[in-house]
Amino acid sequence: MSESKLETVKPKQSPGSAVPVSKRPVGPWLTAWRNFRKNPYAMGGLIVLLIFVIIAFFAKVIAPYDPAKIDLMFADLGPSADHWLGTDELGRDIFSRLVYSTQVSLTVGFSVAIAAVLIGTIIGAISGYFGGWIDNIFMRFVDVMNSLPTLFLNILVLAIFSSKFSYMILIMAFTGWMGVARLVRGTFLQLREMQYVEAAKAIGVSSWGIIFRHLLRNASYPIIVNATLMVGGAILGESALSYLGLGIQAPQTSWGLMLSNSQEFMLTRPSLALYPGLCILILVLAVNFIGDGIQSALNPRSKKKISVKKVAEWRKKFSKSNI
Repeated sequence: MSESKLETVKPKQSPGSAVPVSKRPVGPWLTAWRNFRKNPYAMGGLIVLLIFVIIAFFAKVIAPYDPAKIDLMFADLGPSADHWLGTDELGRDIFSRLVYSTQVSLTVGFSVAIAAVLIGTIIGAISGYFGGWIDNIFMRFVDVMNSLPTLFLNILVLAIFSSKFSYMILIMAFTGWMGVARLVRGTFLQLREMQYVEAAKAIGVSSWGIIFRHLLRNASYPIIVNATLMVGGAILGESALSYLGLGIQAPQTSWGLMLSNSQEFMLTRPSLALYPGLCILILVLAVNFIGDGIQSALNPRSKKKISVKKVAEWRKKFSKSNI
């Protein structure tokens, strides 16, 4: 008796039938980037910031003259083919000084933001996770720091010690971390009650492992938004200190120092103050637009903005229905 062989029968597919393709799940960062691209103000700010970064990186190539070179034979010249924006009272090329000042502003802005975010994140994470007397000590210290006038403290420290570039970054970071600490603390107070935190404790993960591996990853969105907005504040702070003569010192240059030097010529040559002022305004606005765009892209509960075109269409439909 012959044994029957079992054969696996595959279902036949018609040649025109489409094979279903499984789509890969879209990650949160890719989703945030897609939402960010839909914001024209945020994309415009990103393009402007990239232009400033390129100018700062290739300053030696872009600037036609040495920004610290004094030439009294060509002092107080207007715009020309040799000097595109003219020269100042000491014969220094204004365009070259603006280009090199971009390096200072971006370096101060990003350095202060990174340092302040690190300090505030560590203090806020420890305070929010452990709570109790640790939270009370840290938060009282935050209250004391918030009660101090920031600009006055910066001026006092720089006047006592010196107006070095590194000192200015350190004191601005030391007086700018409190907002980040409060933000991280509030986020950790919510996240530490989640079930995955209890599961991590149950399997023996240490407290520091929970903080740095799990909680900080979920609290990264508000930290990134706050850090982006802090860049603009640091740029304004550096400009204010340099304007008061306690920031960048000659022969270095910055936009705030250029504003300080131009205050004696406001009536005769207002363009000396107009150029650095416009650079500060454009860069700070660009950074703030980027921060707002990141906030709306990372916040899933943010409402979609209704375009003007859709509003006009709805008005037409509403008017027709009434007729």
